[in-house]
Amino acid sequence: MATEDHLKLPIKLDSTSNGEFIPVPLAPPQCLANDLAKESTAADAKATNSNRRQFLKSSCGVASTLLAFNSAFAKFGMTGGFYQLSADASKDPQLAKYQVDGNEFIFDVQGHFVNPNGDWLKKLPETAKPLAFMPKAQCDLATNQSNRNYLNCLGSEEFIKDVFMDSDTDLMVLSFVPSAADNEPLTIQEAAATRAIIDQMDGNHRLLLHGRVNPNQSGDLEGMDALAEEWQVAAFKTYTQFGPDGIGYWLSDDVGLAMIEKAQKLGVRNICIHKGIPFGQQSFEHSLSDDVGQVAKLYPEMNFIIYHSGYDMNYQEQAYQPDNANRGVDSLIHSVLKHQVKPNSNVYAELGSTWRFLMRDPNQAAHVMAKLIKYVGEDNVLWGTDSIWYGSPQDQIQAFRTFQIGQEFQEKYGYQTIMPQLKAKIFGLNATKPYQISAEEVNRFIAKDALTAAKQNYLNDPNPHFNTYGPKTRREYLNLLKWGG
Repeated sequence: MATEDHLKLPIKLDSTSNGEFIPVPLAPPQCLANDLAKESTAADAKATNSNRRQFLKSSCGVASTLLAFNSAFAKFGMTGGFYQLSADASKDPQLAKYQVDGNEFIFDVQGHFVNPNGDWLKKLPETAKPLAFMPKAQCDLATNQSNRNYLNCLGSEEFIKDVFMDSDTDLMVLSFVPSAADNEPLTIQEAAATRAIIDQMDGNHRLLLHGRVNPNQSGDLEGMDALAEEWQVAAFKTYTQFGPDGIGYWLSDDVGLAMIEKAQKLGVRNICIHKGIPFGQQSFEHSLSDDVGQVAKLYPEMNFIIYHSGYDMNYQEQAYQPDNANRGVDSLIHSVLKHQVKPNSNVYAELGSTWRFLMRDPNQAAHVMAKLIKYVGEDNVLWGTDSIWYGSPQDQIQAFRTFQIGQEFQEKYGYQTIMPQLKAKIFGLNATKPYQISAEEVNRFIAKDALTAAKQNYLNDPNPHFNTYGPKTRREYLNLLKWGG
């Protein structure tokens, strides 16, 4: 089948990493899923007398792709979950729109972008080509690769297009990658500048900011004052497995408790903590969630938002078993149960990168989503995508919008159907609680902001690229770590 860029599938299954882990190659089920989807979208485009590119941009193209994924996964016995679509949706535009599109309030609590002119570039050799592997590094803004102009393809304007034009996202939290203060590809000042660009479009309800703090690094605890007072961050973001010499820390350590208490004193109630997705063996233990329940019990007025929900792509998720709960999402569940932290209280499970992996395997998707809903709480599972590393988050939105737990798993494990009302909570309504915003107020405001007007005009002739940006091979991942290439 054709592999040209303009024929890429609207739902992306590939090996892309968010830069925090070595890319994981696709296994036979995902390879077959992509192959069948290319065949089915070609056949359905022809059957509806559609131009192939236009078909792929349509709701029918999305439906055709997801239905092909169902067929491929079923051949490997992966039927614990599925994409719930009528067979006719791939050829019936109205039916496809009804099943694939939606109008939920979507609040993505984990977004990223790279500043194309940041101080981090000064640390690189003149010959280095940081992030040059990214597909968007070849866009129209890449006028001169010799002076790194191609990095403009990865900046704030492209971020706005991917997130707010090419997806249904209404609101996003701009987060940070693990880094030292003097080597950040995105600083708080630069993040604020991106927010200012959106503000100029009257979209000043669209982007919230994190403040990066690793309390086991010199100066970070002291820097929390400025992040809260000058930059008015909505949360602090920390990586317990990151630190000097690659050694992490526990939230229950003295430095962890000092961070929590200072955040509380500063009036920032949200602490976002990377758990799961291990960086490597050196600090693997700190990727586990053993400390989460302990500090949540100690500080009931604080919110602990667990990024990635503790998910570990090297661990096969099953139904929760207390005697085998030392990895992945089970580590988080075990911690809250052990410390009697009730569902829907002050521990939240975030889905960035996690859902993108679960899209590959409907059995694991069913286990993870059902467990989080039951043990963390249906009001405390938060939507996040880790985009722009995965390109526009629209495919993740459409996949989750149509996902359902299979009848077999519901009967065998007592899992519940994920109703539209629950999906709407996860998509955005749940995040309004820790971030103390009103979805109704935001919706009223954005209905008339300039960003919405620009999007309505853009949708007359949309041009999504279906690219992913993060590293796809071990070599690209290692180059990303050193910001070379």
